[in-house]
Amino acid sequence: MRRLAPALACAFLVAVTVQASADPSRDAILAALAGEARQTDPGFSAFSAARGETFWTATHTGGKPDTPSCTSCHGPDPAGTGQTRAGKLIEPMAVSRNPQRLTDAATVAKWFSRNCNSVLGRECTAAEKGDVMTYLAGK
Repeated sequence: MRRLAPALACAFLVAVTVQASADPSRDAILAALAGEARQTDPGFSAFSAARGETFWTATHTGGKPDTPSCTSCHGPDPAGTGQTRAGKLIEPMAVSRNPQRLTDAATVAKWFSRNCNSVLGRECTAAEKGDVMTYLAGK
């Protein structure tokens, strides 16, 4: 029984973590982005938290010089707070710290549009958005 207890505790922790990041509204946004990604790239299979993390932390070119990455304003840790260029506080992006984050489709579209244009100088692809959302949902 003692050997089983750590395994059960681990399974419980995984279940709680997965449930904490699950949200029907966020899932619907991700499903819509997946459909869009499949239309653009028939080889698309799934979003990736690893690709999302790479995108989040990468230094990009093409956008504004003072915002070369997501971390420019949001900070390196999605669970921490960030700050806009104007000095305004940005609440954590990590779903574990901010469960309502990424649950309103209009807000998600608005901020991806603004931030992708600022960081990349273009709109993000559906795959990029889904990867970043998947990364943040797991944080």
